[in-house]
Amino acid sequence: MSKPKILYVDDENINLLLFKANLQNRYDVLTAISVEDALEKIGSNPDIRIVFSDMRMPGMNGIEFFRKVRPLLPEVHFYILTGFDISHEIKQALEEGLIREYIKKPFHYSRINAEIEASIKVS
Repeated sequence: MSKPKILYVDDENINLLLFKANLQNRYDVLTAISVEDALEKIGSNPDIRIVFSDMRMPGMNGIEFFRKVRPLLPEVHFYILTGFDISHEIKQALEEGLIREYIKKPFHYSRINAEIEASIKVS
């Protein structure tokens, strides 16, 4: 059985490296350094199951990115990872079901694993 495919978008390379290093044994982890990079990965990987994104990135924040790709990935679960407290925009995205959860950095990979497993069960 193939590993579930996950995409993580963050403009800080160290976050991408750590995310992949901690999760690649259980999941097929794709990373993207920008929204443009993420859109390319989405275009060539239609089997992505879960997308994590940093909230604050140059050009487009994580919620704006999810609103843009939701039509392309209607069955995918989205998660925001951020070092900041929950904002009105994040709260609204949670209430309308755009994102499944908001996770504050620094996070524990056990929490990320639990969220991924829960997402896989309901999808």
